[in-house]
Amino acid sequence: MTADSNPDTPAAGSPEPPVQANAGPVKLWKLPGLVAIGLYMLLLAGVVVVSVVQGRVGALFLVFPPLFIAGGFGLMMLLRWAWALTLAAVALLAGWFFWACVSQHVASFLLQGLLNLVCFLYLVRTEVRTKLR
Repeated sequence: MTADSNPDTPAAGSPEPPVQANAGPVKLWKLPGLVAIGLYMLLLAGVVVVSVVQGRVGALFLVFPPLFIAGGFGLMMLLRWAWALTLAAVALLAGWFFWACVSQHVASFLLQGLLNLVCFLYLVRTEVRTKLR
């Protein structure tokens, strides 16, 4: 008899079932970069709040810390909307820091831009995107 006794295998002419990206629960410790980027977003929120309190930037900048906090905590909960929010934040920050480095000739802006670029490149990896809910 040539018939397969396993009912889970598809027949020769039938298409295979689609592969689910989130087949099982994903452990956060398997993606340590997401934890680091989430904590980085929380640190950025604190830096912006301190800068506003010290008077170095205007009060309008207080729009960003809630977004940074939501993105940081949401990213640690593996939520796709938080991934998109964090991805946009690090991409915009990388561009802003590179522009500030060129216009003001401050080397620390170059390092901050490179850090945000590394975060961006980690977030766009296929392994990271497939594990988000």
